[in-house]
Amino acid sequence: MDVSGYTTLTRQTGLMREVQTLANNIANASTTGFRREGVVFSEYVQRLADAPSLSMARASARNIDLTQGEISVTGGSFDFAIEGEGFFLVETPEGNRLTRAGSFTPSDTGDLVTATGHRLLDEGGGPIFVPPNARDVQLAPDGTLSADGAPLARIGLWQPIEPGDLRHEAGTLFATSAGEEPVSGAVILQGHLEGSNVSPLTEVSRLIEVQRAYEMGQSFLDREDDRLRTVIQTLGR
Repeated sequence: MDVSGYTTLTRQTGLMREVQTLANNIANASTTGFRREGVVFSEYVQRLADAPSLSMARASARNIDLTQGEISVTGGSFDFAIEGEGFFLVETPEGNRLTRAGSFTPSDTGDLVTATGHRLLDEGGGPIFVPPNARDVQLAPDGTLSADGAPLARIGLWQPIEPGDLRHEAGTLFATSAGEEPVSGAVILQGHLEGSNVSPLTEVSRLIEVQRAYEMGQSFLDREDDRLRTVIQTLGR
């Protein structure tokens, strides 16, 4: 395969990654707290001493869209939505993770947990306990959680220490390498949930564009393959 073939092949690989990312966005258009992702293309240029420079397309990085999703009313005592910047901090077997998905329930031991059993952490990084016999559970805008008039804990809001240090894991969880730090200025709403920030129409339109670009690249590779076959057959006679 010549240089043009390798260049097209790297582009095809990047387009395939973008197709997978777009498909994942569309599949999570109704997932609470989901953040859409995009693929970042870059150019890789290798300078050769006795030949023209070789340019390749790369799509190894992803961009996370942190735009606020639509907030809807649920009325649930343990449904929380963040209005503004920041994330909830939850405890997982792999370490603490950030999330915007605010649907929690009390576990058998009284800890507030996600649907997958990850404990919600307060502003000090400790689990939040709700007494089993608690009836009137109220959440103040600053994150202070109370039961029957007695304060229980203050839900912490966090952000990555490094703005670009946010990696999307499975579902609605995000990991950081440098760690998290408290964030202020946001409001936590009780009885609300934040939806996905994915626009299905926009994602489908982009998916069609990427698929067409991929088909054009595949058509070029097929023509190159036919050309090489013809040259080999001609020279082999």
